[in-house]
Amino acid sequence: MALSRLLLLCMVASEVWDAETRPIDFVCDGESRRAMNAVADLETALRDCDGLTTLSLPVQLPCIKVHKASWENKSHQEKRGDIVASLGLLIEGVKVARALSQPGCVSSLLQRLEHSISNYLHILTHLELSQGPVESPVLSCVPQSTQSLTTVLWTYSRLISGKLEWLVVNLADKCTPQ
Repeated sequence: MALSRLLLLCMVASEVWDAETRPIDFVCDGESRRAMNAVADLETALRDCDGLTTLSLPVQLPCIKVHKASWENKSHQEKRGDIVASLGLLIEGVKVARALSQPGCVSSLLQRLEHSISNYLHILTHLELSQGPVESPVLSCVPQSTQSLTTVLWTYSRLISGKLEWLVVNLADKCTPQ
């Protein structure tokens, strides 16, 4: 079982490496994005943690709801700034929770989550956007917090399958047909 997880991790890492080398490939290749999304694997790993789903410290959650009209009125830079701020808030909370957790299943899962968030941050910060001035990352709402690792994973999943995918759809015109 451990060997199969290691093999899966290597496969995902190779996909992430390809996506990280050219951030526009992340936008243009839906298969790479799906391979990079580690939430299902993290949820499976969480089930293997024998019910240890409560963190010792609350983690602030990013805003995942999108008001479609106001989202569409934002520039690509503003959308990216919103997502980067959301991922940044989440990764900071995960780092603190991981530092305070005992070694073991939850700590390992938090480390994997931190790595996954870090990959998305790397891609987004290196993604070239030509529209508008550079925007500082800004959260779109007041963050909530939770001690539930299940809720943290669900929120992360909604962030990357919601706001991030909406941004990717908006950037699809940058892709060249092959």
